[in-house]
Amino acid sequence: MEKKKEVILLFLLIFFVFAINYRFLDSSLVKFFDEKETAFVERVIDGDTIVVGNGTHVRLLGINTPEKGEKYYSEAKEFLENFILNQSVQLEFGKDKYDRYDRVLAYIFLGEENVNLKLIENGFANFYFPSGKDKYYPSFKSALENCVEQNKNLCEKSLDKCGNCIKLNVFDFENEVLVFENNCKFDCDLTGWRIKDEGRKNFVFENFSVKGGEDFEVIVGNETDSERKLFWKGEDYVWTDSGDTLFLRDEEGKLILWESY
Repeated sequence: MEKKKEVILLFLLIFFVFAINYRFLDSSLVKFFDEKETAFVERVIDGDTIVVGNGTHVRLLGINTPEKGEKYYSEAKEFLENFILNQSVQLEFGKDKYDRYDRVLAYIFLGEENVNLKLIENGFANFYFPSGKDKYYPSFKSALENCVEQNKNLCEKSLDKCGNCIKLNVFDFENEVLVFENNCKFDCDLTGWRIKDEGRKNFVFENFSVKGGEDFEVIVGNETDSERKLFWKGEDYVWTDSGDTLFLRDEEGKLILWESY
């Protein structure tokens, strides 16, 4: 009789533990089985957005490609179309499955190839991790470094005579302050040059030149421009706490310098 009671108590204890942890176990199982899924690519919207079966929009994780009207927009879209359009691919999800536009967020794999990574390797995207760096960050950063060495597309270095003159001396992302210097002895006209983060934020130099040996600041804020300070207006912040990258490009969109933190 005692033994029977012990068995019943043991059964009740197991049931109780299972009941408490059911929600946790259930969500863990869903996450495990929901980590990857197969999808058929019906349409390519641009270099980092596709439509798969049943009209689901998928935003490629870890990258950012040019917007319509920007240099290499069409080439990035065409590259992606040639790669995966009308193909069955694997979707691998990250920390968040949806963005604020209700698009699915995923890494795209065609066989063993990471399609998102290929876009960076071929100079049609920069890496982009607004929610924080994940396991793919090192390989994506390495791909961009190799792309710059190979001078491909978005990674193509500037031929401007001031391309080797302008240096980034201070990247104070916490206080949103940048300090650049003209290391050459001659003046540099930076009109039309732009600073960009990993995402969509852009600062364009308007009617600005810097004398040889002088430095200047670019500060996020809405104050009045002064001779040595330029203010990045219309933004509450630019540089994210989770890490970001600064790209400086000339008026033709060619790369002057880039730096990550």
